[in-house]
Amino acid sequence: MADYDSEVLRGRSPAQARGADIDAGLRSYMLRVYNYMAGGLAITGVIAYFAYTMAVVQTPQGLALSGFGQFLFASPFKWLVMLAPLAIVFFLSFRVHKMSVPAAQATFWGYAALMGLSMASIFLVFTGASIFQVFLITAASFGALSLWGYTTSKDISGWGSFLFMGLIGVILASVVNIFLGSGALQFAISVIGVLVFAGLTAYDTQQIKEMYDVNDDGTVAGRKAIMGALRLYLDFINLFIMLLQLFGSRE
Repeated sequence: MADYDSEVLRGRSPAQARGADIDAGLRSYMLRVYNYMAGGLAITGVIAYFAYTMAVVQTPQGLALSGFGQFLFASPFKWLVMLAPLAIVFFLSFRVHKMSVPAAQATFWGYAALMGLSMASIFLVFTGASIFQVFLITAASFGALSLWGYTTSKDISGWGSFLFMGLIGVILASVVNIFLGSGALQFAISVIGVLVFAGLTAYDTQQIKEMYDVNDDGTVAGRKAIMGALRLYLDFINLFIMLLQLFGSRE
């Protein structure tokens, strides 16, 4: 109360003072979300690159898989690497409200590390230069879309159902194309996927912003920040993969 009295003496009403507190708290909360997301992406990128360097060896005939590469890409372990991140997403979604903030953080970092192992294969398919270029395109696009979602006064909550249906369609089509191997279908999936994940980036940013509550204690706010970071991390990774399918130069 004394803080509000002080603000009144400075010519600001208690409502204005409270609004300033909310704005400062919201900025801090969103910065925490973005920092977690950036940390997760950094872990994924570093592990993906070093897993790739360990998975290939130079031979007179060119690059070949090392013993580790055979284990990572050509053994049943590859299914664990592919499916474990999905299991962790479900685990966090259903259990985060019962976890401590450090435990939720550790789970998120572990998820990012597993995603790094899963994404090491992109270095076998695409050139390093094109991966870097597409990453920069993704970062610029993601930043612009997320900024718009954060600053716009337009309520885009109505996008949720449409984007969810688009996401399900992309997933089902991707599964079907595993068996068909159609280049045309893959191109269509990538184009639609870019649109879906671009929309989800703006939508999720606004939803994460709306989740903020000035009355949350440190534990609740920490859990919300981690889940928000996970949503944006997934948007970034999937947008990157879709753009890489469209613009990446293959080895």
